Amino acid sequence: MASSPQPPGPPAVPLLIACALGIERFALRGADDRAGAPGPARVLRTGMGPRSAGHAVRTALNDGAMRYAAVLASGFCAGLAPGMHPGDLVVAAETRDPDGATRCTDTARLVAAVTRAVPGRRVHTGPLTGSDRVVRGPERARLRTTGAIAVDMESAATLRAALSAGPRPVAAVRVVVDAPEHELFRIGTVRGGISAFRVLRAVLPAFHEWHRSLPLPRR
Repeated sequence: MASSPQPPGPPAVPLLIACALGIERFALRGADDRAGAPGPARVLRTGMGPRSAGHAVRTALNDGAMRYAAVLASGFCAGLAPGMHPGDLVVAAETRDPDGATRCTDTARLVAAVTRAVPGRRVHTGPLTGSDRVVRGPERARLRTTGAIAVDMESAATLRAALSAGPRPVAAVRVVVDAPEHELFRIGTVRGGISAFRVLRAVLPAFHEWHRSLPLPRR
């Protein structure tokens, strides 16, 4: 006697890529362009700031209509180290904020994938710190003394929210849009901002390569 078919589970979209801004979402739009069908990734625009990012990610992961095996925070960031330039990449070894630190998964493999995806661009690895506001001048220098190499507003909250919903691989990859010697005030209206946008668009294949390399359960 044939066994009864099991009811289908929720569709699997294994990789959730979280970003804050519309321009970041636009750069990453190729991740889930599948004419409405579940694809290899979903790009979630969370809105700006740690509170919005954490809430959006928790909501997405608790939605029973989809299952996500890994979460990656992406978008733009501010570089903290002297010598950084717009268009440089930051692959976080960990994310930090006042609520603690989150270790990223398989950073070395992700660095290699990013380097292949965007040859010729500098890739920096180290702690990525969080802030609840845009960082300028003296505050940038203060954050540098903590050992962090870059700062953004959403990555730490995104990864913490991802792990609060269950164990899974997490990572953060950001593109430097301004740096100590190259402070920018309006993304997309200056040359450095446009360069960062192009790099973010080009690095997307590395996210899929990192995800495919992970020992994730498959259906």
